[in-house]
Amino acid sequence: MSIKSINVRNQFEGVITDILEGPVLSEIDVRTAAGQVTSVITTRSVKELELKIGSPVIAFVKSTEVSIAALE
Repeated sequence: MSIKSINVRNQFEGVITDILEGPVLSEIDVRTAAGQVTSVITTRSVKELELKIGSPVIAFVKSTEVSIAALE
């Protein structure tokens, strides 16, 4: 599945403004045009996606979660 195949209303492009990294889970704050979005993802995913403050990302919002994808 590509990023484009997900409903556009549930995607928010933004920039990471803060990362609170824990041993298992990390909290990612993303500044978007719609406002601040926070996601909790695995610390392993933070490392695999090479996420850093200032990284451009897309926040995917579902009713129960916010997922993060790195933009290249």
